[in-house]
Amino acid sequence: MTQQHPKIGADAAVHVLFQERLGGWPPSTFPTKLLDAWTSADTANAERLAVAFPEYAAAIALVRSGQQGVEQLRAIAGDS
Repeated sequence: MTQQHPKIGADAAVHVLFQERLGGWPPSTFPTKLLDAWTSADTANAERLAVAFPEYAAAIALVRSGQQGVEQLRAIAGDS
């Protein structure tokens, strides 16, 4: 069985790019607090957040994978 990756929407893409200071635009209050929590979470809590918010987890993983991932996220965001 293959594991399916969640689709990353444009909103999650721009929010994560903004959080990482790579472009995008600032999210509203809840996603801002969610991403702040994610950046300060230990591994176990980051995994829990990933289960609850798979789209953001995929976007974060993509941006952390390197320049090619950043470019993919920018393309999703429409910010290439």
